[in-house]
Amino acid sequence: MNVGVFGASGMVGAGVVRECLDDARVASVLVIGRTPCGITHHKLRELLRRDFFDYRDAAAEFKGLDACFFCLGVSSVGMAEAEYTRVTYDVTIAAATALAAANPGMTFCYVSGEGTDSSEQGRSMWARVKGRTENQLLRMPLTAYLFRPGYIQPMKGVRSKTGWYQALYNVIGPLYPLLRRIAPTHLTTTENVGRAMIRVVAGGYDKRHLENPDINALAQ
Repeated sequence: MNVGVFGASGMVGAGVVRECLDDARVASVLVIGRTPCGITHHKLRELLRRDFFDYRDAAAEFKGLDACFFCLGVSSVGMAEAEYTRVTYDVTIAAATALAAANPGMTFCYVSGEGTDSSEQGRSMWARVKGRTENQLLRMPLTAYLFRPGYIQPMKGVRSKTGWYQALYNVIGPLYPLLRRIAPTHLTTTENVGRAMIRVVAGGYDKRHLENPDINALAQ
């Protein structure tokens, strides 16, 4: 399979890219980002760009992709709903629209989050916006799978660019096996997210919304 990855410079995206490069089922990886992802591999090529709202100049680059793993996202802390909508809903749907035009029916795996609000009516702003994004993806000519991970432990040397996040991961890392036994439905890893995405492209899945237990089961 040929896949495109958005958000490879982030923790989740970096973990997904590593799983793609390690998996023989993945023939090529196109990383779309603002800055180089810092990974060199014979299966990987990069498309660097500043505009994440208009992809008319990237149609040829997108042609032939079997799947997109969309791991791009920002924290909603301190953001107004209109601003968060622009960098979450608008950015995602712009990419999905261009990809669907180039490859109708392709698989689109979107990293949302545990607690996303499909009703779009709840009190949590981020959950409403993520829910609206998920719902729109399901209406598009794509095979959309909506990943809702809770806590994600970075694996295989993947690190967060946010210092205090990484400090937290450093503390929790040795305790992760214990926490997984205590709260298995709320935890996963970057490794499992990547493996689960590849698995749904290769064989499909009977759910479109994937919670932590689905992600972890698919990764096995």
